[in-house]
Amino acid sequence: MKPQKLKKGDKIAIVSLSRGLLGMPFCKHQLDIAIKRLEEFGLVPVLMPNTLKDMKYLEEHPEARASDLKEAFMDKNIKAIITAIGGIDTYKTIPYLMEDEEFKKAVKENPKIFTGYSDTTNNHLMLNKLGLSTFYGPCILVDLAELDKDMLPYTKETFLKFFENEKSYEITSSPVWYMERENFGPEEIGKPRETHKETHGFETLNGKGTVTGKLYGGCLESIYDAYTGISSKDIPIIYEKYSILPTEEEWKEKILFIETSDEKPTPDKLKEMLIELKKQKVLSLVKGIIVGKPQDEKYYDEYKKVYKEVFKDLNTPVLFNVNFGHSTPRCLLPYDAKATIDYDNGKITIDNYLK
Repeated sequence: MKPQKLKKGDKIAIVSLSRGLLGMPFCKHQLDIAIKRLEEFGLVPVLMPNTLKDMKYLEEHPEARASDLKEAFMDKNIKAIITAIGGIDTYKTIPYLMEDEEFKKAVKENPKIFTGYSDTTNNHLMLNKLGLSTFYGPCILVDLAELDKDMLPYTKETFLKFFENEKSYEITSSPVWYMERENFGPEEIGKPRETHKETHGFETLNGKGTVTGKLYGGCLESIYDAYTGISSKDIPIIYEKYSILPTEEEWKEKILFIETSDEKPTPDKLKEMLIELKKQKVLSLVKGIIVGKPQDEKYYDEYKKVYKEVFKDLNTPVLFNVNFGHSTPRCLLPYDAKATIDYDNGKITIDNYLK
C-alpha cells in the first residue's frame, strides 16, 4: 500500500516512538525550528498526546508511544507521520500494535507517509509486515531541526519528494558530507556544520551488472538484534511471534539496504553482524545490497575491507557509501518500492514510490 503525496495544508503528526528527547527543555529550540520549517513547507504539524512527554515517562511507557502511532493512523485528516528521533527500544511498541486489530485495520484503510530512521527500523519492519510502504528517511530532531539557517540542501530536496509523484527518480551521491555536531545547544543556531567534499561517490565492492527488486532494510544493528537479541532477548521472540521478517521466498525479491548507527561499531563488530546475516542466508538470498555511508567517514576503509571479505564467496552485488541513515545528509529509501541498481555505473533508480 502506497500513501498519497503531500500537498499544502496537510496535517503531519510528530511521534516519539523511542527516546523522549523532543519534550525535554534542552530541545525546545530544536522543536521550535522544526515546527517553523514544517509550516514553511505548508504543512500543519500535530503533536500527538505523548510526543512531548519526558524521557523517563516514555522509557517506562511504551504503550503510550504505541498509542500515539495508533491515533495518528486512525485520524484520516493526518496525511503523514514523522518520528522525533531514534533510540534503543522501539521494538517494545510492536506487541501493543500487532495485538490491536483496530490499529492494523487503520493502517490498511488509511495508508499514509511514515518516515524516520535508526531504531525506527523496528516500526518500519512492523508496518511493512502490515503491507504499508514506509520511508527510511528524515526525522524531526536531526533533519527538520537542523541548526543551520536552513535544512541541509540534499536532505531538503529529499523531504520535497513527499510532495512529488514522479514515476521514477535517481538517487545520486551528495557532493558534500557533514560531520555530526558535537553540540546541539541554542548557541549553535545559525552555525553551519563542518563540511567535506565527497571524494569517493558510490563504490561497488562486490559483483556487477544491474538488478531490480523491492527495497527493504534499515539500521544494521536493529536487524542483527532481530535475529540475535544481543541488546534484549525479547526482540527475536517478538519478531518471531508476529512473523515480522521476510520468509526465504520474500528475501529473494529484496534489495537490502543496511547502514551502521552513530555508535560507529568497530570493523570486528561489523563483521560479526554481517556474518550473522550470512548465516541466516539473507546475504545470499537478496538480489543486491546498498550500504550507507559511515557517519563521519569513521572506519571508511576498514568497513570496505570487511564487506569485501564477507562477500568474497557470494555473487550478491554490494554498493557502498550511499547517503542514507546516520550519514549526513540523507536521501529517502521507500520500502517495497521497485528499485533498479546499476552496479557497473553506481546508479540507483526508484520507481513509483507514492500514489
